[in-house]
Amino acid sequence: MDIFGVPVQALMAQLMIGLVNGCFYAVLSLGLAVIFGMLHVINFTHGAMFMLGALLSWAGLYYFELNYWVMLFLAPLVVGVFGIVLERLFLKRIYKLDYLYGLLLTLGLTLIIEGAVRSVYGVSGKPYGPAPISGVTDLGFLMIPNYRLWVIVASLLVCAATWYTIERTRLGAYLRAATENPKLVEAFGINVPVLVSLTFGFGVALAAFAGVLAAPIMQVSALTGQTMIVIVFAVVVIGGMGSIAGTVVTGIGLGLVEALTKVYYPEASSMVMFLVMVLVLLVRPNGLFGGVE
Repeated sequence: MDIFGVPVQALMAQLMIGLVNGCFYAVLSLGLAVIFGMLHVINFTHGAMFMLGALLSWAGLYYFELNYWVMLFLAPLVVGVFGIVLERLFLKRIYKLDYLYGLLLTLGLTLIIEGAVRSVYGVSGKPYGPAPISGVTDLGFLMIPNYRLWVIVASLLVCAATWYTIERTRLGAYLRAATENPKLVEAFGINVPVLVSLTFGFGVALAAFAGVLAAPIMQVSALTGQTMIVIVFAVVVIGGMGSIAGTVVTGIGLGLVEALTKVYYPEASSMVMFLVMVLVLLVRPNGLFGGVE
């Protein structure tokens, strides 16, 4: 059976690949959405944090024989602490300024981080090695590696937990209140600067988590984050800047749209995401889910 000239089995296989990519987009974009939604900072270092997560995962295995499961928790923790240091040293000074200052500052920090990594490891990719979960699962229409199924499950769990924490818990309420009226929140005895720093650290830790997930199925290099940051900004803009649910839905949706485009019109697959972004901005400048949670 064909659908518009494409066998159903081939179409479903491509959609499954698109779902895996979409889950990467969702987790990586989620951290950027958290940082912008809570702190109103356009964090251009997000791609570099993704790269650092992947690099730390590789380095932990190569230098210290720390397996994937250890680095899945350790790498985001290390990158999160690094993010807190950056926030305390640099970002806290520009919160009351125009968004452009944050964009320029984080762009400069990105170039420094990528340059430092490039000076040590060069620009050639570092192979992680065999995936930590071996074997394949027969879905009937596709033999999919078990590791890619793990990526889907882990991504969805992290996205759901992040949304629930921010939207349905007391901690999330404090975070949202601190961005709207920090003086009032401080009156209740809550240390707002610490809360802000932890929020930024958590956002970049999500990027590092996505990097660890991606490391076994990609070449880890200093330039890894450059490609991803462009995609991340497209996802966040389409979903609605700061919209947690919108970012997750858009990330997964764009992964599927990208997969369909590769099937029916491969020449446009590299630009379909940005075409969607332009159309959304023309029709709904706040994004598809802007103001909706």
